[in-house]
Amino acid sequence: MRASVAELRAGLASGQWTARSICEALLDRIQAIDTAGPSLNSVIEVNPEALSDAARLDAERRAGQVRGPLHGIPVMLKDNIDTADRMQTTAGSLALVDSGVARDSAVASRLRAAGALLIAKTNLSEWANFRSRRSTSGWSARGGLTRNPHFLDRNPCGSSSGSAVAVSAGLAPLAIGTETNGSIVCPSSVNGIVGIKPTVGLVSRTGIVPISHTQDTAGPMARTVADAAELLGALAGTDPLDPATRSSAERAPGNYAEFLTVDALRGARIGLLREYWGRHSAIDQILDEAAAVMRDNGAELIDIADLPGIDETNRPGFELMLYEFKAGLNDYLSQLSADARVRTLADVIRFNEQHSADEMPYFGQEVLEMAEGKGPLTEQAYLDTVAASRDRCRAAIDTTLGERELDALAAPTTGPAWVTDLVHGDRSSFPSCSSAAARAGYPHVTVPGGLVHGLPVGVSFFGAAWSEPRLIGLAHSFEQSTRHRAVPRMHPGTGPA
Repeated sequence: MRASVAELRAGLASGQWTARSICEALLDRIQAIDTAGPSLNSVIEVNPEALSDAARLDAERRAGQVRGPLHGIPVMLKDNIDTADRMQTTAGSLALVDSGVARDSAVASRLRAAGALLIAKTNLSEWANFRSRRSTSGWSARGGLTRNPHFLDRNPCGSSSGSAVAVSAGLAPLAIGTETNGSIVCPSSVNGIVGIKPTVGLVSRTGIVPISHTQDTAGPMARTVADAAELLGALAGTDPLDPATRSSAERAPGNYAEFLTVDALRGARIGLLREYWGRHSAIDQILDEAAAVMRDNGAELIDIADLPGIDETNRPGFELMLYEFKAGLNDYLSQLSADARVRTLADVIRFNEQHSADEMPYFGQEVLEMAEGKGPLTEQAYLDTVAASRDRCRAAIDTTLGERELDALAAPTTGPAWVTDLVHGDRSSFPSCSSAAARAGYPHVTVPGGLVHGLPVGVSFFGAAWSEPRLIGLAHSFEQSTRHRAVPRMHPGTGPA
């Protein structure tokens, strides 16, 4: 089923479909394609109450009680987002199996309030890909390896691998991913869908397994910008348990659909980050064609050599995540049920050592060990990383936008998917443009930009804090002028054909 959110909503309102009939169709497709068939392995767990939840939503609709704009529409959540139901939240780790959570995450709570049907949890790179420098994206000890639906031997990127693959393969119309640095936009790009990494603070992080409170955010993943915008509207809002959301009180419009204008590119000033040109001839062609589309639609394009000083944030940015991961994870684990196997990061490390055959058959946990060696967030060394990473990235983006009077920056999201290699780990040869916006905590939208030998490549729009409305409009205008999204072929091959 590849209907849009608008089509599903109309079908539900007219009686053409019910939430239960849509749920049944998707559960059949999950069994046929994800579990059997090509074995995409994007779903880590189906909600055992999905059909009964769907029937309850149908009964509410018949009684004239429509909760919100997503009433009866299925959504999948990444398996690091708490749900207080019969599904688990494990971040892909066996250490968290059967660890109960006390309440829904803020994300799950807002989705239920909007009427969404939480149909499944998705596989991910274990611990959101913050375990080893030699990890394989899309693999977790609990969920195994997720496969790219365009070419099954290609990597889905991560860490929101399953969410991207499920949407791309038509297993769900909508999914939630999380990002610290690239974990929404990279899998969206290489699986040929739309991903929105919001400004940090637009969407609450309460009840999400953390890495970095400076950079973490959940965000929508969908097949179109319109669908992603619908989902963002349901997610955005303040949460008294997440101080970062206080800033969003006057900045979240609630409904992002009003910004879906086909002529949003007209009159826009967009900076092209030219540092990404000249690395791959096929990607250069995609970028040149994308630039031509923007110009043809009335945008003024300004060449930007690079964002000054961004490369210098790599080391402090990693150090910041090590510090914040230890502090945040210890706090999260301390709130699990009394039956939880682990209560601290040190417990997780010991668990992995004791279960190394299952947890570490391909790569280790040196990142966890490095994080465990960090001190409290009061250390000057940590405070220095905030200035050298977040503050520097914000200054680079804000200064570039301000001096050149730009509405947004544009670049290739990342290169085409690489061949999965569990022995050597991830081996992408093309850089991602995610770091600047991720470390700044600023918004980033990726939209399909074309194919390289049958493999999707995304085009990114990112900009200043709280500029989601403008970015969504630009991405939608570009999408409607290009329509590059391709239905996955699920080719078993040994590379592009």
